[in-house]
Amino acid sequence: MSQANNHDESFLHSPAFGGIILFISAVIAFVWANTSPDSYHHFWHSTVWRTGWGGVGDLWNVNLHHIVNELLMAIFFFFTGLEIKKEIMAGGLSSFKTAILPLGAALGGMLVPALLFAYSNSGLETVSGWGIPMATDIAFSLGVLALLGSRIPISLKIFLTALAIGDDLGAVTVIATYYTEYIDLYQLLFGLGGLVILLIANLLGVRSRLVYSLVGLFAVWVSFVESGVHATIAGVLLAFVIPAKPKIDHKTYINKARRYLNDLETADAQVVKGVQEDNIVDTITKMKKLSFDAINPSQLREHTLHPIVTFFIMPVFALANAGVHIEGDVWEMLKSPVSIGIALGLIFGKPIGVFLFTKILVLFKVGSLPDDINWTQIVGIGFLAGMGFTMSLFVSDLAFTDAGIQIASKTSVMLSSLIAGFIGFVILYVDSINKKV
Repeated sequence: MSQANNHDESFLHSPAFGGIILFISAVIAFVWANTSPDSYHHFWHSTVWRTGWGGVGDLWNVNLHHIVNELLMAIFFFFTGLEIKKEIMAGGLSSFKTAILPLGAALGGMLVPALLFAYSNSGLETVSGWGIPMATDIAFSLGVLALLGSRIPISLKIFLTALAIGDDLGAVTVIATYYTEYIDLYQLLFGLGGLVILLIANLLGVRSRLVYSLVGLFAVWVSFVESGVHATIAGVLLAFVIPAKPKIDHKTYINKARRYLNDLETADAQVVKGVQEDNIVDTITKMKKLSFDAINPSQLREHTLHPIVTFFIMPVFALANAGVHIEGDVWEMLKSPVSIGIALGLIFGKPIGVFLFTKILVLFKVGSLPDDINWTQIVGIGFLAGMGFTMSLFVSDLAFTDAGIQIASKTSVMLSSLIAGFIGFVILYVDSINKKV
């Protein structure tokens, strides 16, 4: 019974399950938008709150779509920032040797798709969407890879994770530099001031979650929204000022925890109807504080946010953004420069860029492939990186305001992501079979 429960728990926390939930949410949104488009639009886009606060126009005629894309996605990018920081500190990006190949692959997987999109939309207003096929949806790509289970070496999973995180860094940079229409310098400076305050608090050893939450929300997030810089950037920057070292080291924790446990074992105390002696309550309280001091605050927040992001934020984002109402001539829409540019970028540009840049780095001996990874697998990973989905949908909203272009863009993103993911899965599956023969 215990083994079954452990298996269920590990599956619930696996990338595959997160990817399945995300896919189901996208399907529900698509079906909803095409069976009852009026109710879908009304639910997500009707104003739920009006306020004169701020100077960014109709942003403050708040609807659910705003809340999802401005607030929930800021939390998602905060979570992403925590993941990036962990990888930089002690993961696939912690050293030049381990980081150079996946980061090079990520760079190629961003540049080639962007160039293909720009070429196919050259001379058109839609060329502004070049950032759309640059993205990789880490949940979907790792979810598909997880479906292959033990057929895939752990080093390949690490490579894709580091690549996707490199893509996230690129996406954040593009959003901050290109998809920011205007900047209110005073608001931006106020937000940056909030970050400085939190950085100083970090250096002084402040660990209070309330301090980081209040300053992060009211001084940083609100100011970034007001400044015109997208709120998601605030989320990433906040992650980097969260303390990333435990207050006490592991050995000290074990020694003190052992003493507290001994105190509890030797305590001459009785528990009557669940009511404990004061000395027991006091010791357990000390153990609770001790445990909190022994945890890396950054990792604790990441661990806490993981189920919230996986089972709430990302599915809700898919529900709010994947509801593309298709009408008119679908074939003509798919033949539009925007659709073609996205398809070229995600289905062809991603694997070409990932493979090409990785190959160049290896040929020039800047990096080397792990012994258990082959070039066929790199091609497969390149196709999985072409699953732009969530991130590409997000950039589509930033790149275009025309409803028709957004529909064409989002439709192409979803179709291209599915095609790229399927091809990547087949390549990796066939390669794993060939290895066994």
